[in-house]
Formats: sequence, structure tokens, C-alpha cells
Amino acid sequence: GGVLRRTGHTEAAVDLARLAGFYPAGVLVEILNEDGTMARLPQLKKMADRHDLRIISIKDLVAYRLRTECIVQRELVLPLETRYGLFNLVAYRQLTSEDVHVALIHGEWLPDEPVLTRVHSSTETRDVLSALLPGVGPGLHAPLEFIAREGKGILLYMRHSENREGILTQLKSLQRQSNDGQPLKLGHPGSMDQRDFGVGAQILRDLQVSKIRLLTNSPKRRVGLIGYGLEIVENVQMNAAE
Repeated sequence: GGVLRRTGHTEAAVDLARLAGFYPAGVLVEILNEDGTMARLPQLKKMADRHDLRIISIKDLVAYRLRTECIVQRELVLPLETRYGLFNLVAYRQLTSEDVHVALIHGEWLPDEPVLTRVHSSTETRDVLSALLPGVGPGLHAPLEFIAREGKGILLYMRHSENREGILTQLKSLQRQSNDGQPLKLGHPGSMDQRDFGVGAQILRDLQVSKIRLLTNSPKRRVGLIGYGLEIVENVQMNAAE
């Protein structure tokens, strides 16, 4: 996935080589100032001018790739009636790994409106439906309740496992059950890893989100999101949902 998955210099080096039509490999060089400190963009621009070098930012590279390609694909949408109200479930397939990620959406929002968002990342092999059907883990109760009280928001479930087709098969089965137009009834409904940034960001952009009110218990600086056209405008403490 390159910089569309993580906004790192390693990914950027490989992407540039690939986009130029060469073998996907590159060399990373750390440029230092005279005093031994790491050169930042202002110093790098001066060096580029002095030696007639081309210069590009990772943000530029992300923007270009987002205009020409996408590594997530929307697979299905179905309504879910939870104890916290009506949510829409949207399933996405990650094209670079075939992982299936799920977004639970409540309410609607305007363009550029900050949207309450909770991202849950899991590497467990258990079915994602266990987070929605009876027996839901307690970790997802609070954000669902918080989002319902807010009236709008997203719970994004980033899932990494080998059981990919099983999730879509079962979700499509639920979709067939809801073809009568009635939302599915669920008895008991149930922190983004850096590797999830690009994938999760593309899902959020597909859901018309550009500004995020991040629902979290551990606020910290998130690096690289702005390159995907996303901005965290507020950290909302999860404890407030309890």
C-alpha cells in the first residue's frame, strides 16, 4: 500500500521508484545540518536549490496517489437496529491485503463538519460479527452508546486476520435477511495503529469525513493524517461515555 497505508519515508522511497517505472526499491539518506542535527524542510529546500535537486513532500505523494488510485473498496451497506438505535453497517475490502474492515455509522453530517469517530483496531482472528451480535465485548459498548447520545458518529472497526471471506459471506447473509426493508435486530451490540492510518483515512474520506472529533482514552499526537485530507480537531475522552 505504500504511503496510502502509512506516511513514512520508507514507503515514499518505494512508491517513487515504482511510479517512475523502476524496480520498487530505494535508498534512504538522512541529511544533517552542519551542527549534526537533522535537516528539516527549510534546510532541505536550500540544499535542493543549491544542487539543482527535485524535492517532493510525502503529503504531495499521498495527494497524487489518492487522485489516481484507492486501496479500499466498499462491498456492502446494511441497516442494523441496536440497543443504542439505528446504525448503518458499511463493509470495506482492503485491496492490498483482502482484509475486511467495518464502519458503523449513526446519523448524518454536513461537509466539513467535525464528526465524532472511534477507531478500534484488532488483530484477533475471531469473527467481527461477535462485536455486533449477542456477546459483544465490553470495549465497544461505551463508544456505541456515546455516539448514539451524540446523535451522529462513526465506529470504525479495523480488522486484520486471515478469515476475510467468512466475514463478507456472513454480512451478505445478514443483508439478504434485511431485503424486506426492515433493519436487522441485534440483541446486545457490542487505538488506531499507525499501520491503519492510510486505510482508515480512505474509509473515512469515502464516508465524507474530513474533520474528526476522536473518541479516545489516550489522546496523543497523530502524525500523517493531514496528508490524507483528515484533521483531528478534538480529542474526546472515552471516560466521559461511562
